[in-house]
Amino acid sequence: MSEKFKNSSFQVRLPLFLGLALAVGILIGANGFRPSGNNPQGTAKSYLKFRDILSYIDRDYVDTVNVEELSDFAINKMLEKLDPHTAYIPASEMDVARSYLEGDFDGIGVEFNIFKDTVYIVAPLSGGPSEAVGLQAGDKIIKVDGKTIAGNGITTQGVFERLRGSKGTKVNLTILRRNEKKPMDFTVTRNKIPTVSVETGYMVDNRTGYIKVTRFSANTYDEFKSTLVKLKKKGMDRLILDLRGNPGGYMDRATRMADEFISGNKKIVYTDGKGTKYDNETYAHVRGEFEDGPVIVLIDEGSASASEIVSGALQDNDRALIVGRRSFGKGLVQMPIPLNDGSELRLTISRYFTPSGRSIQKPYTEGMENYEMDILNRFQRGEFFHPDSIKFNDSLKYKTLHGRIVYGGGGIMPDVFVARDTMEVSNYLNELYSKNLVREFALTYFQDHKAELQKMPFEKFKATFEVSDRMLDAINKEAKDLKIKYNDTEFKRSKNLLKNNIKAYIARSVYGPEGLYPIFHETDPDFQQALKLFDQANKLNKGYVQLGINKFRVEN
Repeated sequence: MSEKFKNSSFQVRLPLFLGLALAVGILIGANGFRPSGNNPQGTAKSYLKFRDILSYIDRDYVDTVNVEELSDFAINKMLEKLDPHTAYIPASEMDVARSYLEGDFDGIGVEFNIFKDTVYIVAPLSGGPSEAVGLQAGDKIIKVDGKTIAGNGITTQGVFERLRGSKGTKVNLTILRRNEKKPMDFTVTRNKIPTVSVETGYMVDNRTGYIKVTRFSANTYDEFKSTLVKLKKKGMDRLILDLRGNPGGYMDRATRMADEFISGNKKIVYTDGKGTKYDNETYAHVRGEFEDGPVIVLIDEGSASASEIVSGALQDNDRALIVGRRSFGKGLVQMPIPLNDGSELRLTISRYFTPSGRSIQKPYTEGMENYEMDILNRFQRGEFFHPDSIKFNDSLKYKTLHGRIVYGGGGIMPDVFVARDTMEVSNYLNELYSKNLVREFALTYFQDHKAELQKMPFEKFKATFEVSDRMLDAINKEAKDLKIKYNDTEFKRSKNLLKNNIKAYIARSVYGPEGLYPIFHETDPDFQQALKLFDQANKLNKGYVQLGINKFRVEN
């Protein structure tokens, strides 16, 4: 796990508003009360009423109360009456909220994992301050600035609070290193650490490129463009763009990415708000790096917001074949409004629409709880396994540039459905992951065989390395030590997937993300089906399309 925040109430709601299609450049100062132009008398009256109640509570209530907490609570309850993506972020959480969308943060630069109540360094980030002082993969951080963090229930958030800090400040780490008898002390000077949103880009074969984009942050477009150019130089003439699990981010980074594929001045997205103040239309306007050549976009139920802008624009312009499962359905645009105390209101000010006119936003009129349960409800309805469980409303029927039928009303429905593959997933495997055992086992194996592994070229590793039964026996023994009950039936069911995952994580330690994904993809059904669909993608790219939705469908 890299230095990412989790475990707060903000994180619980993160998938619902991390993917905010931010109207970049629109900022409103909140310096004092300003009545609404639409209903000045009503807003002024409500403002005075709230002010009076808060004043009475602070002055006369029988017990001492924290009026700031009461105010925050009232604000959050009020916003729940609007939509699921309008959000209030307290000042104390603003740094974390920004870090998801900004291009970098201040820290020591390590990827870490928590295992058995201990923080392990998975890898020091290349060129970062931790690498510079000599921290290594597998080091256990036992103290930070003299205070013990091992064995006391440390959380990911707790690690962040101790390791992050302003650029130029120092943090003292005490670590235990394998084969070293005594603890070792390091002083690390914090610096700017770049966050990466294009997790990997590699050549699958001599003509097929693959790019994985995890979110749309400040640097995403530049990272994407650089990776695209690099792969073209290696001979790429067809591409798989992976937006699965991508919750979104900056809208303009998404439209610039789409523009790399769409020729001429075709429409990419438009927004429609109250009146015309926040209405906007975005068109392709640059000569893109990959305007010709088949493109397949992978999406799933975790693809939201900016991911849906890209996939919707490419689908409506018949520029890419969309493969996977129906996307999240987040089509509301938020504007960040800074408040006087350092907190921020992210207010929905418009909806966005694909070029054909589809609103991607799924319904939210039945309340926040129902909205948050939507993905689980899809699973229970069988939508992840059978596309026929999705009912389309004929009143929301639209046509792509060349006449294919697509539907609005909630997310992007792929052109080719691929059912979620759960054949090899078991409760036993999930238990191994819940205890971080798979990642930790792979890291330990890498440490024990580091010299020989680092001499091996990746292609040789990929072709010849095998996870042995002896290794599996060892991981099962560790699982038993962690009180994970062994289940032979479930183990046999998950055995091949477990072997693949262990091998992939070992490759991650040796070769980085470029080693991880090519091995993961060997058991990835969405990816494997995509490789078989370039004929359809090429026909689509050349304008040879057949009318109707989901003409090509794959079920496992």
